[in-house]
Amino acid sequence: MSYFDAASAAPLHPVARQALLASLDEGWADPARLYREGRRARLLLDAAREAAAEAVGCRGDELVFTSSGTRAVHTGVAGALAGRRRVGRHLIVSAVEHSSVLHSAEAFEADGGTVTRVPVLRSGAVSVESYEKELRPDTALACLQSANHEVGTEQPVAAVAEACRAAGVPLLVDAAQSLGWGRVEGDWSLLAASAHKWGGPSGVGLLVVRKGVRFASQGPVDERESGRAAGFENIPAVVAAAASLRAVRADAAAEAVRLRELTERIRARVPQLVPDVEVVGDPEHRLPGIVTFSCLYVDGEALLHELDREGFSVSSGSSCTSSTLTPSHVLKAMGVLSEGNVRVSLPPGTAEEDVERFLGVLAGAVAGVREKLGAPAPATVVRADELVVDALGKRCPIPVIELAKVIGDVPVGGTVRVLSDDEAARLDIPAWCEMRGQEYVGEEPADQGSAYVVRRVS
Repeated sequence: MSYFDAASAAPLHPVARQALLASLDEGWADPARLYREGRRARLLLDAAREAAAEAVGCRGDELVFTSSGTRAVHTGVAGALAGRRRVGRHLIVSAVEHSSVLHSAEAFEADGGTVTRVPVLRSGAVSVESYEKELRPDTALACLQSANHEVGTEQPVAAVAEACRAAGVPLLVDAAQSLGWGRVEGDWSLLAASAHKWGGPSGVGLLVVRKGVRFASQGPVDERESGRAAGFENIPAVVAAAASLRAVRADAAAEAVRLRELTERIRARVPQLVPDVEVVGDPEHRLPGIVTFSCLYVDGEALLHELDREGFSVSSGSSCTSSTLTPSHVLKAMGVLSEGNVRVSLPPGTAEEDVERFLGVLAGAVAGVREKLGAPAPATVVRADELVVDALGKRCPIPVIELAKVIGDVPVGGTVRVLSDDEAARLDIPAWCEMRGQEYVGEEPADQGSAYVVRRVS
C-alpha cells in the first residue's frame, strides 16, 4: 500500500518512535515537582522546548506545547484578539485558511467581532496588496497560513508580515504544513503548528507568541505552559515531537529536491494520461510533496475508492467526498474545478517506483469511474437556440456531464441552461466553461435550485 496523504498526517518518523519509547521511562512524573523524578521530567520538557524553539527560530520562553495544532490556533487567535480588544474587534483571514482558523473567525464573529476574508488568486495565493488594503485602525489580528493544506501553494508571509508590522497589527501564521521543511520567514508575531504533520506523534501542537505581543489567555488557566495550555504535559509525546522535527529538518533540503521532482512529474504527466484534467495550485511557489488535480465527469469518492483498491491512499476536496455535499472551501475560493479532485501528498522517503505505479493506474481508474457514471439521458427541451437540461436531484459530477453531452446540440452563440440544486454546480460549471473554452453567462433563479447559463463559443 502506498500512502500518499502526508498532508493529513505523516507516518510516524523512526526518531519520533525511538524518542517516545525512551522517554516513557523517564518523562512520566510531574515536571512541576522538585523531587528527582520531577526534575528528570522537567529536564526532558525543557530540552524539547529548546529544540523546538531552535527549529522555529524563536526564544524558548515564547513557545508552549498544546494538545493539537487546532488547539494552538484556537488559543492563539482568541488570546491575541482578547489582548488587543482595546484596539478594535476586526480580524483578517484569507479565504483558504485551515478550518481551525476559519472556525475561530466564525466564533469571533458570533461574539460581535468583524471578520474580513481576503480572496485569493486562481493559484490559491493571496496578493500582498489585497491583504494590505484590508488593514484598518481597528484591526486586532491578521492570520495567514504559510502554505495551503489542500493545494500546497505557498503564501507571501514575509511581505504580508511587513505590511502588518507597519500597520501595528500582529500576524498569526498557521505553519502546520511547512514547518517540517524550514522556518517561516518574516517578522510574524504568532505561529501555530502540529507535530503529526512532520512525522511526530498526534496530540502535540505548538504555539509561539513573540515577546511584546499583547496576549490574554481565555478560559480557565493553570501554572503550566505559561498559562496558555492548561493540563499535565504529555512529556513523552512532546519529546518525540521535538526530536522528529529536528530529524526531518536535517534531511529537508535534499528530500525537498527529490519530492519536488516527483510531484513535478505528476503535474506534467497527469494531463497527458487523463483527458479533461485541471492541475491546480501554484506551479512554482508550492510545497515539495503536494500536487492536486481535478478530473471532469468524475465522482471524487468513487475515484478515491478505485485508487484505494489499486493500493494508493489519497485524499480529495470534491463535494461528493464530504458529508455536507459542498465543495472544499479552498477550491471554491480559487474558482477551480472541484469534481473528481485528488490531492497527492508524498511523505519523505516516497519511492520513485511508487509514483510511477500511481501514474500507471490513474488513467484506468478515472476511465472506469467515468464509464460507471455513464449517461442517464438528460431530460431536454429545445427552444430555438436554447437548450434546457434538467439535472435537478443529481449530484456532482452529473450536471456537468449532461452539460458536456448537449453543448454541441446548440449552434455557436446558442445557450444551454442547466437546472441544478447541487451546490457544487455553482463552482464546477464555470470551471468547466473555462477549461472547455465556452462562455459562462451566469446564474439565474429557478423554481427549484438555480439555472446556470452557458453560451456555446466553439
